[in-house]
Amino acid sequence: MRDDDILIGSLMEESWLTLEQVAAACMVEPTWLLRHLEEGLFPHAESIAGTWRFSGTTLVRARRMRQLERDFDAAPELAALVADLLEEMDALRARAGGG
Repeated sequence: MRDDDILIGSLMEESWLTLEQVAAACMVEPTWLLRHLEEGLFPHAESIAGTWRFSGTTLVRARRMRQLERDFDAAPELAALVADLLEEMDALRARAGGG
């Protein structure tokens, strides 16, 4: 995990972002996020009254997935699987105190 990802996750842990804000932060079109939402690849995103909102954790996940898709030409499902594994590694490191 990069330092800016840690900072984003820490600063935005209790804030909510819009679809447009997350798309801009990931440098993708909102349609990219919508496709991934429809495929169930962002399990922690919430839709309230038809408006999507995203946590800082989901923003980090979206950035990771976009980078994997771009850099390795990974299919969205594979990028989501790798993001799941990276999130699990982050959680294990945090519990072990190895931050």
